[in-house]
Amino acid sequence: MSTDSEIILRARDRPAAFAELYDRHAAVVHRYVARRAGQSAAEDVTSETFLVAFERLDSYDVRRPDARPWLLGIATNLLKKHHRAEAKILKAAARAAAPETVDDDADLVTARVDAFAATGKIARTLRGMASVDRDTLLLYAWADLSYEDIAQAMNVPIGTVRSRLNRARKILKNKLSLSTLEEETENDRGRFATAP
Repeated sequence: MSTDSEIILRARDRPAAFAELYDRHAAVVHRYVARRAGQSAAEDVTSETFLVAFERLDSYDVRRPDARPWLLGIATNLLKKHHRAEAKILKAAARAAAPETVDDDADLVTARVDAFAATGKIARTLRGMASVDRDTLLLYAWADLSYEDIAQAMNVPIGTVRSRLNRARKILKNKLSLSTLEEETENDRGRFATAP
């Protein structure tokens, strides 16, 4: 099986060889983009990602055998054009309501409601994060890239990736812990107010 860099080298002389790179990575790029900007933008951004990659074949560092970080970096940059779509997805997740179906299992219903509430908090926190921190976190969490791969995708040193991930994690931890504490305090106030 050829490495991505071998495919890219072949595609520089025979453009039809690029189809193999597309076949290998299109689903990963599409899934990542769909999670960030929704299905409606996923097709366009995925296509545009591979168009940009094809146009930049000569700039690819063939010492890197895996083109996935490069492709996801291109997709991340293109998503900036589609930030409104991503903002809508995060807003929708932030407003997530309890599931419409009622289940007889009270524990299952409670777990689903808790999951929807947590999703909303996470989405609000992501939406409020600096875009470079959010991009770094989502490349790590949703695209399953290593620190090195993220550094390559974002064209930054690996230390920058570490500090961005650290900052994003702290923001998530602080916001989610604070929200949980505030909710527990509100619940306690309600409980004490109704106590005889």
